[in-house]
Amino acid sequence: MLAEFDLIRRYFMSSQEASTASNGVTLGCGDDATLLVPQAGQQLVVSVDTSVVDVHFPREAPAFAVGHRALAVALSDLAAMGATSRWCLMALTLDQRQFADDEATQAWLADYAQGFHALSQQHATTLVGGDVTSGALSIGVTVMGEVPVGEALTRGGAQAGDLIAVTGALGGGAGGLALWQQGERDLSHPLLSRYLLPQPRLAAGLALRGLATAALDISDGLLADLAHLREASQVGAIIALDALPLADELESTLGREAALKAALSGGDDYELLVTLGADDVAEAQQRLVPLGLSLTVIGRCSETLGVSASDQSDLSGYAGWQHFSGEAP
Repeated sequence: MLAEFDLIRRYFMSSQEASTASNGVTLGCGDDATLLVPQAGQQLVVSVDTSVVDVHFPREAPAFAVGHRALAVALSDLAAMGATSRWCLMALTLDQRQFADDEATQAWLADYAQGFHALSQQHATTLVGGDVTSGALSIGVTVMGEVPVGEALTRGGAQAGDLIAVTGALGGGAGGLALWQQGERDLSHPLLSRYLLPQPRLAAGLALRGLATAALDISDGLLADLAHLREASQVGAIIALDALPLADELESTLGREAALKAALSGGDDYELLVTLGADDVAEAQQRLVPLGLSLTVIGRCSETLGVSASDQSDLSGYAGWQHFSGEAP
């Protein structure tokens, strides 16, 4: 097995040789810390996300997908803030016991790095440092971006009367997990792709800046994340269940009731949940057309705290992922 710094140089520094002051990096990988220069008039947006084997992704998941997913879920937080991604740090804890030999370890690392770097290049995100150590497989990714001063999207701006909308479709992450557990391994399947290769909605976050009154990404399930927005904004919510946009093949794969549960509480969708004034919805939808992305109104904010369904359906049986409960209800 390569020594720590040889491993870093081989898999995580080679693609960063072009890092210069032109992208705000005056000192990148290879020193004790990195030196970055944000652009004038911009606020620095920073978020960290941890992916743990058999909690956030299956142990047998393709290494390419593990690398992609680890970065994607972190970038999703920048998308929710309406930020442009600039840099990232990665801490990889690698469990060599899961590999048959050194050759298998090297092959896994090469595929993992390919997945990570491909997405970082897609979103112009420079890897500027990190750490590699031995232990149970987990990946910590810190992402850093920029947003013009005063223009960041937050969870706290929704008001009663605002409409609630989501980008894309819901339930695909949970549907993909269900398929994986049933033995499906074809990443071209739309549900499995949504689970293992999620796409951070960075361009959508930028497009909705100045229109959305509040925003966050859907990682723990629609109702759980809506609760965070409601708490921060001190509003209630009324949801139209028949308006929920379900992921392709979700209902035909899981059935109506399980598909609805996946959309409401399954998590791992990484779509944006936003609130907007009624007069701004059409403009917001139009801004997403060039991205090939839909924006669907699914409800409205109310003065009465709490959440309810417009058709009086009981929502008490739905809840999102709770990390310390051990499972999503």
